[in-house]
Amino acid sequence: MSSEPRPPGEILLINKPYGWTSFQVVKKIKWVSRAKRVGHAGTLDPLATGMLLVCTEGSTRKIQELQDQEKEYTGTITLGSTTPSYDLETEPNAFFPIDHITEIMIKEKTAAFTGVISQQPPVFSAIKVDGKRAYKLAREGVATEMKSREITIKEFEITGIALPDVHFRVVCSKGTYIRSLAHDFAKALGSGGHLSALCRTRIGEHRLANAVSPKDFEEARKSSIEK
Repeated sequence: MSSEPRPPGEILLINKPYGWTSFQVVKKIKWVSRAKRVGHAGTLDPLATGMLLVCTEGSTRKIQELQDQEKEYTGTITLGSTTPSYDLETEPNAFFPIDHITEIMIKEKTAAFTGVISQQPPVFSAIKVDGKRAYKLAREGVATEMKSREITIKEFEITGIALPDVHFRVVCSKGTYIRSLAHDFAKALGSGGHLSALCRTRIGEHRLANAVSPKDFEEARKSSIEK
């Protein structure tokens, strides 16, 4: 006897708020929509904002396809200090000079981070190491060696410079860690740096301009029920 087919479901464009985990967004959408199956295509760190594709019911079958699509981000790299997590989740652990860094140098170095490159994920990541999340091991003080992987950065554009901050836009493949890009880019400049802001603006053809916040999604669903 064949199982009952799932409802077709939806692909929802959600603008993830700062401080929310991707799981919190999924939990909220599941509660509001009353869907039995809900998942997201591509995790965003709590300190990142922007596009999170949330799939419900039968549309959850498309999650892998959506995760594989090209992504676009905007953000800020703060030069002069590094953090263990490569972003603001942890406090600075080392400081570096930035007086030698020029705008020309910054813009020229982007070429070395464009195309197919090898990238080492941060230890504060959701990648599993011996069956355990790397970030959990990192928080426990366990030394972990992260294996490098090939990723593709299609575009790396510097959109503004106000040292120590460097603003950028990146178009990249799945599996790219923008935190690692920030860390490696600062190192290439003869300094240190960390990611201080990040927003995902696009996944494939789905753009942030068309997304809604979890709060707006909830209010819209309430309004449609009341009507």
